[in-house]
Amino acid sequence: MSDTPFGVDPPAQPELRKSLGVLDGIAVAASSTAATTSIGIGLGVTAGVVGLHLPAIMLLAFLPVLGIAGAYSRLNRVEPNAGNGYVWVGRSLSPWLGFMVGWVNCVASVAFLAYTTAVTGSALLQLAQEAGVHRIGSLALDAGSTAQTTAVGIVVLVAVTLTAVTGVRTAARLQTGLLVFEYVVLLGFCGYGIVRGPHPFRLSWFDPFAIPSASALAQGMLLSVFCYWGFEAAFTVNEEVRDPRDASRAGTITLVTMLGLFLLGSVAFQRVLSERELAGHGAEGLAYFGDRLAHQPLAALPLVALMFSAVASLQAGVIPTARGMFAMSRDRTLGPVWSRVSRRYGTPAAGTLLIGALSVAVALLALVIPRLADMIDATVNAVGIVVALSYALTALAAAARFRSTLRQDWRLGVRAVVLPTLSALALLGLGGYLGWSFYRSADRLELRADNGWFLLLMPVAMIASGFAVAAWAKWARRSPYFRTGAGTDADAPELLPSSPTSN
Repeated sequence: MSDTPFGVDPPAQPELRKSLGVLDGIAVAASSTAATTSIGIGLGVTAGVVGLHLPAIMLLAFLPVLGIAGAYSRLNRVEPNAGNGYVWVGRSLSPWLGFMVGWVNCVASVAFLAYTTAVTGSALLQLAQEAGVHRIGSLALDAGSTAQTTAVGIVVLVAVTLTAVTGVRTAARLQTGLLVFEYVVLLGFCGYGIVRGPHPFRLSWFDPFAIPSASALAQGMLLSVFCYWGFEAAFTVNEEVRDPRDASRAGTITLVTMLGLFLLGSVAFQRVLSERELAGHGAEGLAYFGDRLAHQPLAALPLVALMFSAVASLQAGVIPTARGMFAMSRDRTLGPVWSRVSRRYGTPAAGTLLIGALSVAVALLALVIPRLADMIDATVNAVGIVVALSYALTALAAAARFRSTLRQDWRLGVRAVVLPTLSALALLGLGGYLGWSFYRSADRLELRADNGWFLLLMPVAMIASGFAVAAWAKWARRSPYFRTGAGTDADAPELLPSSPTSN
């Protein structure tokens, strides 16, 4: 439905420049997933919950995420759109739910950028200390200080945001170079750790039934889903790839690669480090792992790889978030500034700069949590819940859209409907159980990473703010998205790609 008068050509919609291939999509998605950062930091956080069962939890979490990836790929084939879940859920389930998916993805990405800003600063400070620089004037450098790591990381965030403005192709080339170095170092050290680690290999590491409790299983699963989060960045640039199928290929290749890297990293860490060492080093886990395997200067290589990973994920986080908000602005659910395309670069330059500015603001707000490790715990838990919700709704949208395949071809129906539905239910159940565990674990609110009410408040605030902004978009902006996002007859997999300008 259009607001344009009859006989008058509709205004031209902003379009992004098509310049990417499948390798570029892999670079963006792999950088967004940030395997080195997830291994260097996420494994330690997860080990604090599930103990020495990292391989088991990584395999378990991969199963529903694989079902989600299948849903993304199938939806992308019939309707490539920079908004992906925001558009797909809005059409197949409800515009309100669709908007909420788009909103929480953007808010979670900004929180992730703030967290990664501090991680980048921590890696740089650790490198400075390894080089013998322990003080700057009267200030003693502390890689565990949220204030110092945030200050240093903000400088890097500003630089990568400016690079992202110039074009996703330029960013993808930079990320490819960083990824090659990261993976060479990661494969080398993890492979060496598996061979030479002092702790014996145990099959019990792969036993999910040995995880301490149901709440540990739920929290560990969502933390692991957070580690896989980012593969869908390949779909946020699907309007900039020359062939939309390349986005699906890039997302799938990235996800399978991440599984291999996470299994390799988890086994290597458990061969080299004890459970106490794994859970106790937080943002410095990868540096400690390198020190246990080599002497300087070789021991500093994992730390350099972590820094490169953090820098690449900062840039990769800015790019898909700006594209998601571009798609929402194009539908008038957000302000017009987000859909302004630079004539020079063919990118949503103004929106990209705003994402960087918002991330800086959130990073500064995070200073209320003085210890970096606590800030990481709080952010990862909050983002894990909203990511699980976003993934689940997208999978249910795919199941609703392709439900007719159950009558046409039961094998196709299993892949297109049953598996996405089971994956969605698993993630919704885990998120709900974990939220309930957080609620029951405390009797008052405190600004602490170990306070259950605080951990629950963050995802609840993200979701509630989404419905508030959606109400503004529907009744104040009068966005046509809330009329055309629902009720579209889009059951059949043969549906032709819908025009992204029809929203």
